Parts: sequence; C-alpha cells; structure tokens
Amino acid sequence: MRLQIERAIRMIPRGTVSTYGAVARGAGFPGAARQVAAVLRRSFGLPWQRVLGSGGQIKLTGDSAIDQRLRLEAEGVRFRGRRVDFKAHEFRFVRVGRAKKLK
Repeated sequence: MRLQIERAIRMIPRGTVSTYGAVARGAGFPGAARQVAAVLRRSFGLPWQRVLGSGGQIKLTGDSAIDQRLRLEAEGVRFRGRRVDFKAHEFRFVRVGRAKKLK
C-alpha cells in the first residue's frame, strides 16, 4: 500500500495539487485518505506540498502550513483566500483497470 501511495504522490506534477482522498483513489485504495497522511509523515523526498485537504485547504498548522503555501506559490499555484484555485491547479488521476489475461 505504501509504495502505491508514494507512486501516486510522485505522479502529481509541479504546479498542480491533489487531495488526500484523490491520492488514495489514484493509488487504488479508495477511502484510505488517512493512510495517505501517514505515508507523507513517514516518507522522505515526496512532493508533500502538493497534497491538500478536500476543497483545496492546507490541513497543516503553524510553520508547516506557511512552508506548504510558500512551496506551492513557488510552483505557480494560485490561492483564493485560504484555498488553492482547484479549477486551475487540480491534478486528476487516471485509473487504469487491471489487464485481463488473453486466452
């Protein structure tokens, strides 16, 4: 599970964002948004700043929230108040079904 979630997070391009729930679905684990947060806490080298709460909100607090916003702004992500402009910056995962065995 961890590897699939990490792979999904790495797919999010610079200048775009996704939500914890969308990452979970993109990794093949719908409903596992909390596990996405756990992977982000325990993994290094991931573009963690590109994963937000539903509706484009930064869920971190204090200096971490400021750091996340600054990193996103440096990537060209625009905000509308405290939320990311999702229409302009949302990354949508394309889920490909499992290949069927040919007879």
